[in-house]
Amino acid sequence: MAVKVLVPTPLQKFTNNQATLQCEGSNILELIDSLETHCPGIKNSLCDDQGEPRRFLNFYVNSEDIRFLDGTKTQLKDGDEVSIVPAVAGG
Repeated sequence: MAVKVLVPTPLQKFTNNQATLQCEGSNILELIDSLETHCPGIKNSLCDDQGEPRRFLNFYVNSEDIRFLDGTKTQLKDGDEVSIVPAVAGG
């Protein structure tokens, strides 16, 4: 099952400067593992020591924030688009 992953500029150092990747996974956790297989070292930037997405990164599946779905267990299907978006703070 192919899932399109949109990678933010700061993480493109792991993807040979590619902004878009095709990976596989039936949920977000599997997708992250697939990303690590294809782009060694990226998982450490995506996940904390417990394997959860880092606080300053947001994952969206087809424009839906996974925090309002099933988190890292959010199911993926062929053709889905996952966006990895760094959090923005300011004041």
